[in-house]
Amino acid sequence: MSEPPVIEIRNLHKAYGAQEVIRGVSIAAPRGHVVALIGSSGSGKSTILRCANLLEDSQQGDILFKGEPVRWKGEGLHRHPADPKQVLRIRTKLCMVFQQFNLWSHMTILQNVMEAPVTVLGRDRAEVERAARGYLDKVGIGDKCDAWPAQLSGGQQQRAAIARALCMEPEALLFDEPTSALDPELEQEVIRVIRDLAAEGRTMMIVTHDMKMAADVSDHVVFLHQGLIEEEGPPGALFGNPQSDRLRGFLRATTAAA
Repeated sequence: MSEPPVIEIRNLHKAYGAQEVIRGVSIAAPRGHVVALIGSSGSGKSTILRCANLLEDSQQGDILFKGEPVRWKGEGLHRHPADPKQVLRIRTKLCMVFQQFNLWSHMTILQNVMEAPVTVLGRDRAEVERAARGYLDKVGIGDKCDAWPAQLSGGQQQRAAIARALCMEPEALLFDEPTSALDPELEQEVIRVIRDLAAEGRTMMIVTHDMKMAADVSDHVVFLHQGLIEEEGPPGALFGNPQSDRLRGFLRATTAAA
């Protein structure tokens, strides 16, 4: 029997009051695959990621982690996860990297990377420090362990945030527009790290405005429009031979803006 996807979303619906922003979306990220979510601002990309990581409650549909469904109580706008321990366990295995780096300003970079594995997972501090230094080396800022976040460039801070996620030893990484807050030069530093992680066979879901990165690193691309999947498929097909008028228009607009 084949292994279930690390993350699977089935018929997801999400509303803010009367406004439904996700209208029946199904996406799967098998182990070792990179899934890129693309689409215009407001299409629901980031909301899907936040629902997958249980940072947002959804009103309908299933979210499964390695085949295990999230348990819910209540219905519709009153639906919430039924088991806080399950939520915590899943969240520690689906680590999210946000647009804004969310580093703690009162901690050094090394302390930022170590904090969650020590306090949330209860791992041995010395073991975590070794791992943290290794991950900071991996993302190219091993020399910044003792620096404060304010002393780093935006690209360095985002790479520290990636090291912090990796130090949790997650089953999958969720990236929410990881380069959108960066200047083009700093953006390339972060893209290189994400490419390296993809080459290692890490399971990732990436919301991105960078079509070149989506084409280069992903196994599967999902184009969202107004809370629905308009088109999806391997990057070669989606970018090389888009089928829908909306996707063709979107790609023309992003190419013109680049």
